[in-house]
Amino acid sequence: QVQLVESGGGLVQAGGSLRLSCTASGGTFSRYAMAWFRQAPEKEREFIATISAGWIGPNTYYADSVRGRFTISRDNAKNTVYLQMNSLKPEDTAVYYCAATMKPIATNRNDYDYWGQGTQVTVSS
Repeated sequence: QVQLVESGGGLVQAGGSLRLSCTASGGTFSRYAMAWFRQAPEKEREFIATISAGWIGPNTYYADSVRGRFTISRDNAKNTVYLQMNSLKPEDTAVYYCAATMKPIATNRNDYDYWGQGTQVTVSS
């Protein structure tokens, strides 16, 4: 059983940066691949970025919409995964969720077993 708690969301102007954090408890963090998803109002929850389990890689994969602007990383000593978001755009506005899976790495939301409560990111123009 894993519990995930996101933090770091807020209001930022277009072109700005924000760093999200997700801290895990209740499991062995390094065993899990981690990911970030986001969901805007009236839209489906979409994949953003994933990083492989801590004992391999690290391998990462990004959605086309954020590749080159966002960076996912993890600190296994702190049981934390991060999402560094640069060059933010209004269309990045959404609730951002972190998730964990026992698969080595995954991009499909159906592969993820544990989810955080989400943190709101709002990008103003």
